[in-house]
Amino acid sequence: MSRLVVGPFNRVEGDLEVRLDLADGRVRSAEVSAPLYRGFEAMLIGRVPEDALAIVPRLCGICSVSQSAAAAFALADAAGISAPPNGQLAANLVLACENLADHLAHFYLFFMPDFARPAYAQRPWFPAVHARFAAGGGTAGPEAMAARTAFFHIAGLLAGKWPHTLALAPGGTTRAPGTGEKIRLRLVLAGFRQFLETRLFGCALEAFAGLATPAQLAGWQHAAAPESCDLRLFLHAADELGLAGLGRLDLPLMSFGAYVSEADGRLFRAGLIADGALHALDPGDIREDTSHAWLRSAAPLPPAAGRTEPDIDVPGAYTWCKAPRLSGRPVEVGALARQLVDGQPLLRALHGGNGRNGGTNVVARVLARAVELARVVPAMERWSSLLEAGAPCCVPAPLPAGGSGIGLIEAARGSLGHWLGIDGGRIRHYQIIAPTTWNFSPRSADGVPGPLEQALIGTAVEPGETVPLAVQHVVRSFDPCMSCTVH
Repeated sequence: MSRLVVGPFNRVEGDLEVRLDLADGRVRSAEVSAPLYRGFEAMLIGRVPEDALAIVPRLCGICSVSQSAAAAFALADAAGISAPPNGQLAANLVLACENLADHLAHFYLFFMPDFARPAYAQRPWFPAVHARFAAGGGTAGPEAMAARTAFFHIAGLLAGKWPHTLALAPGGTTRAPGTGEKIRLRLVLAGFRQFLETRLFGCALEAFAGLATPAQLAGWQHAAAPESCDLRLFLHAADELGLAGLGRLDLPLMSFGAYVSEADGRLFRAGLIADGALHALDPGDIREDTSHAWLRSAAPLPPAAGRTEPDIDVPGAYTWCKAPRLSGRPVEVGALARQLVDGQPLLRALHGGNGRNGGTNVVARVLARAVELARVVPAMERWSSLLEAGAPCCVPAPLPAGGSGIGLIEAARGSLGHWLGIDGGRIRHYQIIAPTTWNFSPRSADGVPGPLEQALIGTAVEPGETVPLAVQHVVRSFDPCMSCTVH
C-alpha cells in the first residue's frame, strides 16, 4: 500500500486536495480535503437578517446568484410571503442564467482540457480534441467564453450586475423589466441557442432533449462525424476510454426541485431516488456530521440547530467540510441527480442500464449537464415571453423579530440549503449546506465515506503518475466548488 496526495487541483474554484491509498495500481481508499476555512456562517451572527442578502453572495464568485436566491427564499419563508409572478419569472431567469453559464464553463474550461493532455497523444481522437480544447490554445474556449459573456447580459438586464447582485429579495426582484428588456432578452437567448445548436449539439435543442433511449443517443452520436460538434467529440473519446465505467456510484440521489413559478409549478420536481424508487423528500431528515472535520464535534445535528465552531485538534479530522447525511446516508447531488429525480427518460434509461452506463458515472454526469442546457434554454424563452412589462416584481417583506426560515434551491452543482434563525430582530443562527458539501463530504462517524471518496475507489493510477488523469476525470465530473463547501 502506498499513499499519493493529489492537489491542489487547478481549474477548481477554491482549494482541494485528495489523498489516495493505492494498491496494485488502483485506489483502495480516498480522503477528500478542503483545506481553507472561511467562516461566513459565523460572520452573519448578530446582524440584521437583510444583511444576509449582501454577505452570502460573497461565498463564491461563480455561483453567487444561487447563494442570493437561497438567502432570499429563507428570508421569504421567515416572513411568510411569496413573490408575485413577474418576480418569480425574473428570479428564475437570473438563476438559470448563472446555472447554465456554469455548465458551459465546466465543459469547455474545466473538464475537456484534460483530454488534450500529452498522455492521450496516441489516441485516435486526440488531434481533434487538442485542436478544440488544448488549454490556452484550443479554439473552443474562446468561442464558449464569448457565448457565455453574451449570455450573462440576462443577469445585467434583470439583476443589475453579476456576480454579487442585490436584486434578489425576499419579496421578488427589485429590477422590474420593461418592453425594451423583454426584446433584449429574446435576442440574448437566441444568440445562446445558436451557439449551443451549432457548436455543442449540432442539432436543435429540442431534438437533443427529446432523445429518450440509449439507442436514440447512439443514433444521434453516430449520425455525423465526431468533429461535427463538441458533445459528439466528447462521447467519442469517452467511449474509447471506457469512461462510463469510471467514477461509478449507486447512492441515493437528491434534488430540492428547481425553478418555481406560477407558469410551471416546478420546472424540475423535488424528490429522492433511493433503493430504486422515487420518494418524497423530507429536509427534516438532514443531519450534519462533524466527526472528521476540523470543527468542534457533537452528535449529528439538523442544520436548523447546527454549529460551525473551528477546532483544529479534532483527532482523525482531515477537512473543513462537514458530512451532511440524509437519514444517515450520503447522497449524490447535481445536474444528474436533478434530471433523474425529474424523470428525464434518457438519463433514467442509462442510469438503470447494465451496459454502457449504469448507476452514476463520469459520462452520465457530463451528459446530464448537456441535457439540462437543452431543456432549460427553451424554458427561459418561455419565461421571458411571460414577463409583463410594468407589472409588479416585488412585494414588501417585513421580517419578524423572531422566527426561522429555510431556503432550498438547486444550484448548478446541486442542492443548496440555507437555514436561518432570527431573535430580537437579529440573526441568531445561520447554516448553509452547499452542493459540494454533499458530494465532497468526509467520512461520517460510522466510517462511511462521502460520495467522491466512494467514487474514486477502484480508479486506476498508471505507473509514475503523480496527477492521475483518471482521478482528475472523476473529480471534475462533479464540478466542485470548494469556496462554497468551506463557507
